Amino acid sequence: MAHHEINNEWVTLARLEEILASNVEVRLSENAKKEIEKCRAYLDEKVKNSDQLIYGVNTGFGSLCNTAISRSDLEQLQRNLVLSHACGAGEEVPQHIVKRMLLLKAFGLSHGNSGAQLATVERLLFMYNNNILPVVFQQGSLGASGDLAPLAHLSLPLLGEGEVYMNNHRVTSLEFLTKFNLAPIVLRSKEGLALLNGTQFMCAYASYAVSNGLKIWNQFNLIGALSLEAYDGRLNPFQANVNEIRNQVGQIETAKQMRELLNGSEMIVREKAHVQDPYSFRCIPQVHGASKDAIDYCAQIVEREMNAVTDNPTVFYEEDDVVSAGNFHGQPLALGMDFLAIAMAELGSISERRVYKLIGGQRGLPAFLVAEPGLNSGFMIPQYTAASIVSQNKQLCTPASVDTIDSSNGQEDHVSMGANAATKLYKIIQNCYTIQAIELLNAAQAMDFRTEKSSGIIENLRKSYRQHVTFVKEDSYMHPLIDKSRWFVMNEL
Repeated sequence: MAHHEINNEWVTLARLEEILASNVEVRLSENAKKEIEKCRAYLDEKVKNSDQLIYGVNTGFGSLCNTAISRSDLEQLQRNLVLSHACGAGEEVPQHIVKRMLLLKAFGLSHGNSGAQLATVERLLFMYNNNILPVVFQQGSLGASGDLAPLAHLSLPLLGEGEVYMNNHRVTSLEFLTKFNLAPIVLRSKEGLALLNGTQFMCAYASYAVSNGLKIWNQFNLIGALSLEAYDGRLNPFQANVNEIRNQVGQIETAKQMRELLNGSEMIVREKAHVQDPYSFRCIPQVHGASKDAIDYCAQIVEREMNAVTDNPTVFYEEDDVVSAGNFHGQPLALGMDFLAIAMAELGSISERRVYKLIGGQRGLPAFLVAEPGLNSGFMIPQYTAASIVSQNKQLCTPASVDTIDSSNGQEDHVSMGANAATKLYKIIQNCYTIQAIELLNAAQAMDFRTEKSSGIIENLRKSYRQHVTFVKEDSYMHPLIDKSRWFVMNEL
């Protein structure tokens, strides 16, 4: 059976997506198992033979960091931690994001700096491999002491607490354990903290957003090229020389991709009556390109985080050192996701402007893209919908990372709010797919009024799209068309 072996080697974002998409079994390598076991043995020995206070191992948590805990209570301490921190609220985290969280948590604990038991890491991977997905809630993390509340909910099933989805049915964790004849994990010293401290909630959302951001960028170029053709736009804003002298990598890349998409088009080379196009067409390289640069930057930050140890304290058994620091602070992800939110919202914003131009009755196109405007409203209102969604995206772009609220009695006095950056970025990504659906609906309708052909790539897009969404001759129920168009951009491009 095909599988992926966790060996503490660098995992790229592309590889993460391959693992998730292919549903291969994920296992620990022998080397990773040894590192986990060595770290755990060191920590057990440290607790047994020393009276030294080690944060989260034999002390309380947060502002209770100076409160010593007796050896006989260390296991109860860790269980109490998970139970008391499982206080999430709001909507459930989508199951596909929870699956990312399980995998990323196993990655983080496998480095041998966290003190987790081998059994704990293997149980997380068992749940991942068998699609046992804990019920996790979106609200509750400040993105700084780790994603405490969401990761507590992720960890509850290890203890036989909480609920999971099993075959898409919501059941108690005890039902899951009974079905597979598994015993609850008894947490050892520091383990609860290893599970709850970490950025895997933020990182799961961020990895999803970056991967989908790249997909959306490519698709906005393709759909934008169709809109350009439908609007009888000009090719010269995309030629190499004018874009290369700007020196911006994303711009140069976007222009090159647009030239490739339009190569061989009859429509683009026909004589134009107009000297230049509106910015929403002419500045596609500059606007789409800037968003591509932002996506690439965020991809770098997220890939580093996926391969990091982000819990606290961290254990360096070879150096006989247990360090209480701040690797769980989500600032890198918080700033990156706020940046990515703006970049994605801008792709949606310029898309809506192209829609607006296409329905304006210009350049030989009928007003609102119907043969009898007046009797028919045609494509008047899908633009309203796009404008509404674009406006919501702008509101969601208010940065989360500029906020901080004291917590834990002032011990945790600067937090990233990266979890809120994550959940609102997710909404922007979903909104971008809907905006794309509306632009494609309009662009395909407009292009059907043209007699010239576009390039092979764009003609294939039109042909494929028309198998799912038909040309609109007269007013009809529009919501299902937008729904079908959204399905198409998410699954067929």
